[in-house]
Amino acid sequence: MGWYADQVLPRIVNVACGAEVARPLRRRVCAGLHGEVVEIGFGTGHNVPFYPPAVTGVAAVEPSDVGWRLARDRVLASPVPVRRAGLDGQSLPFEDDTFDTALSTWTLCTIPDAVAALGELRRTLKPGGTLHFVEHGLAPAEDEGVRRWQRCLEPVNKRLLGGCHLTRSTVGMLTAAGFVITALDVFYEEGAPKPLAAASLGTALSP
Repeated sequence: MGWYADQVLPRIVNVACGAEVARPLRRRVCAGLHGEVVEIGFGTGHNVPFYPPAVTGVAAVEPSDVGWRLARDRVLASPVPVRRAGLDGQSLPFEDDTFDTALSTWTLCTIPDAVAALGELRRTLKPGGTLHFVEHGLAPAEDEGVRRWQRCLEPVNKRLLGGCHLTRSTVGMLTAAGFVITALDVFYEEGAPKPLAAASLGTALSP
């Protein structure tokens, strides 16, 4: 799994996350970012083209060396300065109250302790700073049939996709970390089976 996770998986994720269907979601979630931004799970930089002009700099947190190399052309083409500034979302190497806004896209599913990572974002965001997020996770409560499939598929999904969970509640994790959700859209992403496509997009305030 070491070689697969280090060398193969980042390339699979680069292709999958570069799908055309994701571009409108990236545009939506990046809208309103401003000032200094911390982005956890930077991946291969698919959000870079959607940073608004109000963004002055991005601290990219990305553990994969291969992923960062694959992001090179997007980073070099960015009018916004982007620097690789951390490897682990659960332990951010920044001072308290550093950032104006934060970004997480399809990341909280794979971080081993996602609530700890959200706590780190709260610590490093300025008071009143906002987290912009789009995440997949647990299907809505009324779709118990989809949830059953998620529970069945999750062990295989975690093995194939670097620990990616299907049954985490984005809203629950944000609330547990002390964020206040200010906007939320819950939906199924197009082009994927429902157990893999339950998504939440929105913003959350760090009081």
